[in-house]
Amino acid sequence: MSKLLPKGRIPTPPPSLLWYFVSRNKLVGDIPSSICNSSSLKVLTLWKNSFNGTIPECIGNLSSSLSHLDLGNNNFHGKIPESFAKYCTLQSFRISNNQIGGSLPRSLGNCKDLILLDVGNNNLNDTFPNWLGNLDHLQVLVLRSNKFFGQMDNSDVTVSFTRLHVIDLSRNNFSGYLPTNFFKNLHSIRKGHENKFELEYMEDVSDYIAFNYVYGLSLTVKGSEIEFQSLSTMWMVIDFSDNQFFGALPKTLGELHSLIVLNLSHNCLTGPIPSSLGDLSQLESLDLSSNKFQGRIPTDLTNLGFLEVLNLSQNNLKGPIPQGKQFDGFTNDSYKENLGLCGFPLSKRCDTDGGTLVKFDRDDDELNWKFSILMGYGCGLVLGLSMGYIVFTTGKPLWLIRIVELVQQRFTKR
Repeated sequence: MSKLLPKGRIPTPPPSLLWYFVSRNKLVGDIPSSICNSSSLKVLTLWKNSFNGTIPECIGNLSSSLSHLDLGNNNFHGKIPESFAKYCTLQSFRISNNQIGGSLPRSLGNCKDLILLDVGNNNLNDTFPNWLGNLDHLQVLVLRSNKFFGQMDNSDVTVSFTRLHVIDLSRNNFSGYLPTNFFKNLHSIRKGHENKFELEYMEDVSDYIAFNYVYGLSLTVKGSEIEFQSLSTMWMVIDFSDNQFFGALPKTLGELHSLIVLNLSHNCLTGPIPSSLGDLSQLESLDLSSNKFQGRIPTDLTNLGFLEVLNLSQNNLKGPIPQGKQFDGFTNDSYKENLGLCGFPLSKRCDTDGGTLVKFDRDDDELNWKFSILMGYGCGLVLGLSMGYIVFTTGKPLWLIRIVELVQQRFTKR
């Protein structure tokens, strides 16, 4: 466990120390370069302090012994060290929630055992790191809230990412079509994971515990940002929201059968919502809001038995909203600002053909009541005019006078 230290500078660990946890303190200043003399150090966690210096370049060399390095939630600036060791042993590397700029050093590709890479909420300015696809053990990739840009597809790079099960690219400047081949290669999300996977790639139980001790990993799940206290291979997440992706959704997305969270909101995606999304049997959260999707909502989405959160708002969808199962629990907010949609839970109802929009501003009973009154007025007016015309043209016909007299006599007797 981390030891709570008074406000001040980081104490230099003894050379023989294996684990160094000083998280959740009020430590300030730079990381002393003397920390790199701890050649036996396997775990270094300085998470959630007030450091405001740069990351020592020698940290890259220390990666030949380190398994876990967590410098997240500080005020570090400058760049990531360029020279990660040729035989880098890092399994998790986190520098999230700092002010670090520059690009991702290509020497991170030397870290063949890397399982988690979290550089979210910084000022990194780079293209998508396709070269990380060669890291066979990479499970979690978080690039959110930076200045990454450009297209993800690169025909010159063989990208696999076969073990990946969490990828967060949200709040960047990525553009172009969604990468079909990228989704095809996400074999862990297509087929699921076995919970024993981490142990297979950890040297001992202490490494396994250290990996799960990586707290503070933030992801947007079911519409809210959640800070996880540990990692789980059960979470399968794709978040490409708040970028500039355009074009249609690849049908291959429907093959990611273990996916739990899919967030593609706030992009420029067009075309219909593919019915293949109805094959995502484990999906709990689907957010396609603030795009330019057209056409009808596929009825296949009613097959998503675990779906808890649905957001299709701010698109160009039309036609009836599918009914039944999970869809009966979604509110108007799931569909707002789609002027062509109709059916429950919206106030716009569909005709029997299921396509034409009929808007009811008041309850049906009130409408029927007003319609009956208008019909009564209309019929009375026609009958009155007809009788007036007969009286006017024939004088005072005896048969009409007799009918009136009989009615008067009956009311008098009562």
